[in-house]
Amino acid sequence: MTAAHPLPVQAGGVEDFILLIEDALDPAFCAAIIARFQASEGVLPGRVGGGLMPELKHSRDLSINRQEPWRDVEAAFNQALMRGLLRYVRRYPFALIAPLMLQTPGGGMRLTAEHLADMPDATLAPVLEQVFRPGDINLQHYLADEGGYPYWHCELYPRDAHAETLHRWLLWTVYLNDEFADGETEFFYQSRRIVPRTGALLIAPTAFTHTHRGNRPRGGDKYIATSWVLFQRAQHLFPASPAAQPGA
Repeated sequence: MTAAHPLPVQAGGVEDFILLIEDALDPAFCAAIIARFQASEGVLPGRVGGGLMPELKHSRDLSINRQEPWRDVEAAFNQALMRGLLRYVRRYPFALIAPLMLQTPGGGMRLTAEHLADMPDATLAPVLEQVFRPGDINLQHYLADEGGYPYWHCELYPRDAHAETLHRWLLWTVYLNDEFADGETEFFYQSRRIVPRTGALLIAPTAFTHTHRGNRPRGGDKYIATSWVLFQRAQHLFPASPAAQPGA
C-alpha cells in the first residue's frame, strides 16, 4: 500500500490533541435525552473516583449502561463516538498506532500513519473496535449558579484494583444543551476553554497532560453525557494464539 495523502499531523506542528466536533448529535435528540433524564428515578448525587465529594464535583448523575430503557440512547452515543473516533485517529494517528505497533492481519507489515490516511472508514472502524472499547456513559446535570466540577483533575488514576481506570485512553463529552453562560470545559496546560454547544462532541486524552475542570454554569442548568474510550483488556489484545493484530 502506498500513501496517497500526507501525514495528518506534521512533525513539529503545534497541536493540543483536543478535538471538538460540532453537530455530532441532533439538538432535538439532545432535548429528548434531557426530558428523559428529568423524568428518571435513578438520578443520584455525582461522584468522583474517591466517592461522594460535592466540594469537588456538584452534580446529579445517571449511569445509563445496561439499563433497558436507555439502550437506544447508549447506542446513539456510541455511534456518534465511533464517527468522532474515526476523525480523531485520522487527525492524530499515533493515538492508535503508537501504543500497540499494529500489524496487518496474518502478521504482515506494520501499520503506519500513512496507511491510516488511506484506509476507508469501513476498514478502519473494525481496527478501532479491536483495540478500543466504550466506557460506561454518565448523564450529568449541573444546577445553574451552583453545580460544577471545579477541581482540576485528569481521568487516569490507580485506585481501581482491576486497573480499569488505567485503561482509559480518551475522554469524551457530548453537550446536551447550551442555555447558560460560562460552564466551559477548561484545560489547564492548553489554556483552552471549550464553550458548550448543543450536540457538540469533545474528545481529548485522559492523562495529566489534559488536566481539566468543568466550570459552573451561570443563568441556566447544564446537561452533558460523558465517558471514555478504553483499551481492550490484555486478554483480548494479546491472546495466547494471536490471529494477527497487535504486534509485540
